[in-house]
Amino acid sequence: MDLLTANDRPGQYPHSWYAETATPLPLQPRAEGELACDVCVIGGGFTGLSAALHLAERGYDVILLEGQRLGFGASGRNGGQVGTGQRQDQDWLESKLGKPTARALWDLSLESVALVRDLAARHAPDAGYAPGIIHAAHKPGYVPDMHAYAEKMARDYRYDQIRPLSRDEMRAMVGSPAYHGGEIDRGGGHLHPLRYALGLARAAQAAGVRLYEQSRVTALTHGDPALVKTDHARITARFVALGCNGYLGGLEPKVAARVMPINNFIAATRPMSDTERRAVIRDNHAVADSKFVINYFRFSEDNRLLFGGGESYGYRFPTDIKAKVRKPMEAIFPQLKGIEITHAWGGTLGITFNRMPHFERLAGNVLSASGYSGHGVAMATLGGKLLAEAVAGQAERFDVMAAVPSPRFPGGASLRAPLLVAAMLWFSLRDRL
Repeated sequence: MDLLTANDRPGQYPHSWYAETATPLPLQPRAEGELACDVCVIGGGFTGLSAALHLAERGYDVILLEGQRLGFGASGRNGGQVGTGQRQDQDWLESKLGKPTARALWDLSLESVALVRDLAARHAPDAGYAPGIIHAAHKPGYVPDMHAYAEKMARDYRYDQIRPLSRDEMRAMVGSPAYHGGEIDRGGGHLHPLRYALGLARAAQAAGVRLYEQSRVTALTHGDPALVKTDHARITARFVALGCNGYLGGLEPKVAARVMPINNFIAATRPMSDTERRAVIRDNHAVADSKFVINYFRFSEDNRLLFGGGESYGYRFPTDIKAKVRKPMEAIFPQLKGIEITHAWGGTLGITFNRMPHFERLAGNVLSASGYSGHGVAMATLGGKLLAEAVAGQAERFDVMAAVPSPRFPGGASLRAPLLVAAMLWFSLRDRL
């Protein structure tokens, strides 16, 4: 299935609150004819835009190819949460990779958040970065572990931005009976992701990057130089940086066996009064809960609740996304039953088998970073910077990420979808029990 067009019209952003409240760049030209560059970046999301910007700032001649519009995919549709840490927590990383590697990955994660804050401040101030992410426990038994984790991070990592929340504190901050406590991480935050992506695109263009939209890559041939083909262009490049995530398709089978696309959905309510808003989330924080089929939500600048949730077991979006998201939203916030939903949209992201990002040097001059598994605003931005460093011959930090084991999905790309269906059904059932 062609995920670039399966659920969206060519050349058009989705009907999302983000797209309605962002100012896109003028439509960029389609790549045509014989082109050459130092680095060809494939993908116009956070990874590709960050890579292109950082490469151009280093003096490289960069072409960026996007199959749809810049920021069209998950980068312009997600929940906007900028989280610290990796997708797996430090306990998991220590047990699987050892404490030195776990520490290196933690330090990279802190840099990723700082990088987003800095880039947003310089290139996308309208993205409205705000600090604070609440992690809410949907089962009482999860609360002690969350509190112990906050203590561990302060003790072992000298990170004092996480504060435990009791049940009463959680209820005061998040007006839902579904949660039993948790923690707040003031080191993370949230922003308008599409405005942020477009800010990166403008900065990249100003730095000299040649941006091409509606330029789907149809073939990539390794070599020196590498050859990148679209329907209308042939690009020779000294290096290629892949930032395709859920939209890779079959372009690189080695990556496709380890990164698979899944869909997620967000709805925006009508604007609420300040009193209504504070009864849902007291302060301007984002929230994510402990379910495997996660619920995540925050408020927009005009007091709309942006609620992400709902399960999907196929690559086509459901016909009624509003109903898909309304069900978990009203389960978490019964007081919002029947509230008007003005926007609802879906998006495709990339996940890995162990939920850790997949970084790989596919050839000496072809590199890939993807598979952020729902933790991509910060890590994809840093991933682009690490791609740029590796192209420039400073690959140590890229190699830290690339050394994290990235198992193939059992059966490879052909069987990953049915296995995901079975897994999602199981974890959805477990969330409910």
